[in-house]
Amino acid sequence: MSDYKTTLCLPKTDFPMKANLKQKEPETLAFWEKEDVYARMVAANEGRERYVLHDGPPYANGHIHMGTAMNKVLKDIIVKSRNMMGLKAEYVPGWDCHGLPIEHKVAQELKEKGKTDVPPLTVRRICRDYARKWLDTQRKEFKRLGVFGVWDKPYMTMDPLYESTTARELGNFAKTGSLVRGKKPIYWCLDCETALAEAEVEYGDHTSPSIFVRFPMPDPRLAEVFPGADPKNAYVVIWTTTPWTLPGNMAVAAHPEFDYVLVEAAGGQYVLAKALLESCAAIFGWKDYRVLGETTGKALEGLKARHPFIDRESALVLADYVTLEQGSGLVHTAPGHGREDYETGVRYGLEVLSPLDDKGRFLPVVEHFAGMTVFEANPKVIELLKSLGHLLAQKSIAHSYPHCWRCKQPVIFRATTQWFISMEKNDLRKKALTEIMNSVRWIPSWGRERIYSMIENRPDWCISRQRNWGVPIVALICKDCDTAYTDPEWIYSVVDRFATHERGCDYWFEAPLEEVVPAGLTCPHCGGAHWEKEDDILDVWFDSGTSFAAVVEKREECRYPADLYLEGTDQHRGWFHSSLLASVGTRGQAPYKSVLTHGYVVDGDGRKMSKSLGNVIAPQEIIDKNGAEILRMWVSAVNYQDDVRISDDILSRLVDGYRRVRNTCRFLLGNLADFAPDAAVPFKDMLPLDRYAMDMVARAHDRIREAYESFQFHKVFHTLLDLCVSDLSAFYLDITKDRLYTAGKDSLARRSAQTVLWRTLSMLMCDMAPILSFTAEEVFRHLPEALKPGGITVFEQRFEMDAAERMDADERARFESFIALREEVNRAIEPLRKAGDIGHSLDTAVTLHVPSATAEALAASGLDLREFLIVSEAAVSDAPAPEGTFRSPEAPEGVSVTVAKASGEKCERCWTYSTELGTNPEHPHICPRCTGVLR
Repeated sequence: MSDYKTTLCLPKTDFPMKANLKQKEPETLAFWEKEDVYARMVAANEGRERYVLHDGPPYANGHIHMGTAMNKVLKDIIVKSRNMMGLKAEYVPGWDCHGLPIEHKVAQELKEKGKTDVPPLTVRRICRDYARKWLDTQRKEFKRLGVFGVWDKPYMTMDPLYESTTARELGNFAKTGSLVRGKKPIYWCLDCETALAEAEVEYGDHTSPSIFVRFPMPDPRLAEVFPGADPKNAYVVIWTTTPWTLPGNMAVAAHPEFDYVLVEAAGGQYVLAKALLESCAAIFGWKDYRVLGETTGKALEGLKARHPFIDRESALVLADYVTLEQGSGLVHTAPGHGREDYETGVRYGLEVLSPLDDKGRFLPVVEHFAGMTVFEANPKVIELLKSLGHLLAQKSIAHSYPHCWRCKQPVIFRATTQWFISMEKNDLRKKALTEIMNSVRWIPSWGRERIYSMIENRPDWCISRQRNWGVPIVALICKDCDTAYTDPEWIYSVVDRFATHERGCDYWFEAPLEEVVPAGLTCPHCGGAHWEKEDDILDVWFDSGTSFAAVVEKREECRYPADLYLEGTDQHRGWFHSSLLASVGTRGQAPYKSVLTHGYVVDGDGRKMSKSLGNVIAPQEIIDKNGAEILRMWVSAVNYQDDVRISDDILSRLVDGYRRVRNTCRFLLGNLADFAPDAAVPFKDMLPLDRYAMDMVARAHDRIREAYESFQFHKVFHTLLDLCVSDLSAFYLDITKDRLYTAGKDSLARRSAQTVLWRTLSMLMCDMAPILSFTAEEVFRHLPEALKPGGITVFEQRFEMDAAERMDADERARFESFIALREEVNRAIEPLRKAGDIGHSLDTAVTLHVPSATAEALAASGLDLREFLIVSEAAVSDAPAPEGTFRSPEAPEGVSVTVAKASGEKCERCWTYSTELGTNPEHPHICPRCTGVLR
């Protein structure tokens, strides 16, 4: 018996079946770094249209987590795919280096060492070193994920040039008159001892005391509003959940259009909203009460109540924000402790009182509560009110309350002198809203409404912080009258020195006063000449929000405006928000054309990851177990616009999918070992099945390219996986492997199929490169020498499917009808396989009973039906089907199948059954087809 295995064209490749990603990926990373593959990828598009994805800077503080890993891989997929599509897309990674988290960590470390009184410049130096250490750590971690970029030249918000640009943007706002300084209530963190912007506040559950308080109403004019009123025994009723703000009370607000009543109850007369009378009476325990009179809120304006425990008036004022949802319909108003209260205070000329220090402790001027923090004072205020008889009711309520998003502690509203960017001067709010609606594409579309409502309702932007580690607010303060000097040309002259100073804006803190104060400068308000440098720093959102000026406008890799900003959904209130205001305020336009957001990473049950739950999965864990390629695959497989789940089970399924893609690539490589481009068969000359396969692959490529363009990477992943698993492995490759192995080496049948494999591998390799970067590079390195295109890396390739490599619609529809016949044959064979009557479909002979038009179409197609059905014998009949033929519910109209065991004997070379074995005496055990090949 002859050994016919040596006569077969079996697959041959060094591409390993086992990926061994943990060991192989570092080798690929070393190759990419040595050959500067990122630069080669970009250089391949020299002179082409530029595409700019601007990196939102992660915070240089700690190891990366799954959220930052997903973010960076998404950006990498976009940058690589845009390059593979022929656009020049460069990636400048960045880091946010200033701010409280770093300063707080440094302060902790200094405290542990017993160093509590450290000069600000020393703190800044240590903070800079701390940020640089974590920047280097994160850079290595991002590179390990296979992310390309100019890693040796990232942007850093602590770089002197960047700091100079940020401070210059402050000067630009001063030039437009939008930079203002004033005393307003802002969010204040007692723990961090600094002002907070809207973007730095998050809401969480908090328990607060809920109290109803009566304010004496001795104003004789009350009797004019309510005839029969007794001012000596009358009170207005307020409700509050912040008793500690009562020392700052200056007024009581009523709604001008609500109805109010004077009620006699419990030995007194009380003014409150008519609509809330019943609920208040139940809370206060009023069994018997009598309404003495009724009026509108407008009639109450100008009356004078008395503060319940401080000897001063509390005027009745009007405000539209008063509601009837709860309380008494009258609102305690402290202009120093609330935004709406402040606006009402400005309108009525009320004092803006906020007698607190930076730790939230009452100043000595506050009787009863001096030295207490606001939260310590709450029960003491209640005790005092009770002792004076002014407490009507109290209880505790759980409600949503603002917290600092850094330290997670509850914050307060506190009026202090701060720096603001006005939302109204120069129509910043209106211009920003116009840009949101008309100039920016929001992905997903609901992002537009989200940021629009935030901009529409936000107060002036508080940009000052009372910390050390950041860019200073370049301004001079008159020590005689507290007037600020912010001449823009002077600011520019100072900040230009930041760029040339070794430690950037440390210059402001180091330079002697006489070096920065213009000669002969006097205060335009009081004429004094006693100046001091402002020691507040800029909000870090101003830092990162001006990255368009420091990076997009200045780096050669970019251009303004950027094509895309991409970050998590929380950045609608953060980086997207501050960048928009900074750019619109000084350039009149948004810094981005499109904004794309992704969700949070959660565990397999949809829970937020936390150490306390023990459900945190770190990127390094996945890399150590499965390789970075599987993490990249996970990023592409999910719909990242929602919250994204990750678990061991999810990763295990992805590992299985990865193996299937890898094995498909291995099969393609193995069957191209003896193929060269000059052996390719033109599309028009291919066998019918091969023409369909080329069309199938081309359409998959079109879907993938469209999905990349629309940022729908889960569609890229699923199209690639379906192509490899279903369209290729389970269909085309399953059919053609017989031809690839057994047909003549240089025959049309084999070269036609190899042409499909070559074009498919080229498409797969390039289309999967943005996602499966390590594997695509490995495939490229294992290409047979004759098939290697120019360049040394897959990222220099730009693959397109020729428009001529497609069937027309009619030809495609005909072939798809043949596939429906094949599926019916498979359904007919399956019962025999399950019963053990056959082992393989090649053990069968089938007859397709079809309508005459179908029989004619099959005959005209040139399709090798035996190969197409993977059977030993195949016949077509348009005669009436005999009784007992197989027909499934899914069968095409008029189609049935007869299945029988194949006659003859099995060919030892191709394993098909034939009745003509031995027609050639030299090869008695093989079929005529194989004999012809050997001849």
